Amino acid sequence: MMVNIRWHGRGGQGAFTAARLLGAAYSSHENKYALAFPSFGPERRGAPIQAFTKLDTKPVVNRSEVDKADYIIFLDDTLFTEGILTELKQGGKVLLNTKQSFENPRVLTINADSIAAEILKQPITNTIMLGAFASVFDGINLDDIKEAIRLFMPKKLHEKNIAAVEQAATQINRGVLL
Repeated sequence: MMVNIRWHGRGGQGAFTAARLLGAAYSSHENKYALAFPSFGPERRGAPIQAFTKLDTKPVVNRSEVDKADYIIFLDDTLFTEGILTELKQGGKVLLNTKQSFENPRVLTINADSIAAEILKQPITNTIMLGAFASVFDGINLDDIKEAIRLFMPKKLHEKNIAAVEQAATQINRGVLL
């Protein structure tokens, strides 16, 4: 059964890069297929954008945007409203980069901005949120994400982004992800 992930970010935050890395990590296994694509026009850096990743055990041919998602991932909490929960499938989850906590068990939070500041030294949270996703989604693991980073990101970015992914997973395991 296809898993639909919708990414929300701002131009320049790497939402589409994260969508592509997830697709590459997932499809690195036999009989696993992925499709990743962005949805933006002539927007500029900082404008809201969406990206999508579709994961399946058969080739993905549906290139339409995701209306009802299994997961919605926010790289920027200013784009989140609780109304977004109506755009989740039953049992779906939101992964949200924020300092806030939510009572709703469908909203999982992590302060990716602090990890980005500490490790990456810049406000780009895409791989951190990807690490958080790998920690809550059974169909992917951190080693797959790390290998996708090594294969598809410039070499100079490998070490810091892999460290950021690992830290996100560690914080989730310590209960930062509520």
